[in-house]
Amino acid sequence: MDNRSEVRDFLMSRRARVEPEDVGFARGADRRVPGLRRGEAAALAGVSVEYYARLERGSIAGASEAVLDGVAKALQMDDAEREYLYRLAHQAGGITPKNRGAEKPTPAWRPSPSIQWFLDSMGSAVAMIGNGRTDLLAWNPLGSALMDEMLATATTTPPNFARFIFLEPVARRFYPDWETVAGINVAQLRTEAGRDPHSKPLHDLVGELSTRSDHFRTLWGRHDVWEHQSGVKRFHHHTVGDLTLHFNGLDVVGHAAVQLTVLTAEPGSPDHQALQLLGNWASSRAPSEEHRPAHAATPVRRTAVGEL
Repeated sequence: MDNRSEVRDFLMSRRARVEPEDVGFARGADRRVPGLRRGEAAALAGVSVEYYARLERGSIAGASEAVLDGVAKALQMDDAEREYLYRLAHQAGGITPKNRGAEKPTPAWRPSPSIQWFLDSMGSAVAMIGNGRTDLLAWNPLGSALMDEMLATATTTPPNFARFIFLEPVARRFYPDWETVAGINVAQLRTEAGRDPHSKPLHDLVGELSTRSDHFRTLWGRHDVWEHQSGVKRFHHHTVGDLTLHFNGLDVVGHAAVQLTVLTAEPGSPDHQALQLLGNWASSRAPSEEHRPAHAATPVRRTAVGEL
């Protein structure tokens, strides 16, 4: 990812979405661009038009925290977008793998036995561990049952949510809010690109999806970013039907961009009952029906462990 072009495209896309009326400017009849003019963004950020223009051309190296905060506030960035802007500025300052000398590749994350035991102990909640590339790295029995179709259609190890969402037609039925899910998935990948701009696996994934999916390519061009924290997701499972589950993302300490996601339902609710039915269905499946990678840790494990 080229830092200067990414800064330019990111700032221009954020400026284009701010309505002038929302920040005290009249739209006027002569406005030829969407959102704010550069001069208006500069005024709101507290910098000169010339300096803001430099920033928007990608010359962000050396920008102070005050300037970055001013730009983020002017362009109404949320916390994820502000963090992404800071990462871009940090990378532009020259702290990159190229000029720090050669670095060893980050080892692939694999769940330790104790983490898998922990996942397997969660009998009433879906538990899955993924990374910033939206790879699914480990899961519990309910996770295997919920994502049954993704695991069954996966053509790569580990399975990848982005490939499932954009390349598998069944995903549009599985996710009733497919458009929203697709947008969030791409925003997660864009966030990961800001965190690790030199990742070849991420570049390869984005290149593959951009080639094979026009919709992905359009969403990638929006430069949206997103942090996976908490919320609600809807699913339509082929066996138990509709499920609305609450999710919380929990960082795995010591492993950048590796996160545990837990999906639950309010006790006694129809969704909780559907989740119980899903658990019963998971328990009834023969071991051969579980999507166990060929290199799982041990043959006596009850559940699949996805590994890079």
